[in-house]
Amino acid sequence: MQITRRHLSLAAGMAAAVALSAGALIASTAQAAPATGAAAPAFSGVTSAGETISLADFAGKTVVLEWTNDGCPFVKKHYATPPANMQTLQKSAAADDIVWISVISSAKGEQGHADAARANELTVSRGAAPAHVVLDEAGTIGKLYGAKTTPHMFIITADGELAYDGAIDSKSSAKVEDIAKATNYVTAALEDIEAGRPVATPVTKPYGCSVKYK
Repeated sequence: MQITRRHLSLAAGMAAAVALSAGALIASTAQAAPATGAAAPAFSGVTSAGETISLADFAGKTVVLEWTNDGCPFVKKHYATPPANMQTLQKSAAADDIVWISVISSAKGEQGHADAARANELTVSRGAAPAHVVLDEAGTIGKLYGAKTTPHMFIITADGELAYDGAIDSKSSAKVEDIAKATNYVTAALEDIEAGRPVATPVTKPYGCSVKYK
């Protein structure tokens, strides 16, 4: 068969498509979410207090990671007062010696971006009580964990295992009145961990605004 320019053009196009697909697969794999039941990815970051913390600092304690963006309606739902849902969870965690870390992965110029002063002001004005607020402007920690939305919740056990990955609750709306009707997955997972049981629902679909990575 005679090879024409059209055949060569088609072959080149197919090769480019295969290369693009392979590249997309590699990128997707590189940012794949960690699996529950496996070791939680190690990370370090700078807090709004100017302190560098790492996951290893909290070995022996349960850790909750909360991805947040104060401009997101879904985040506003859970910080609305009343009922102060997120703040209540944070305070309850602190009372149980659980380390609650709020993570801000919004890039500079994007919705929800905050410097240290802004992050601290939000904590005070909302009556929030995280143990730490980590400023993840580059999105390094967010991408490491595959954080997709705000809020997106992760729970790590005292022995470093990722026990929960997903939504805060079962009502994927921005309506404050839906909080009382929802099953709170974070509370349920923490209760299972406290009782020494496997988390009954270790993975759910997170809902909210997309994390505003750069």
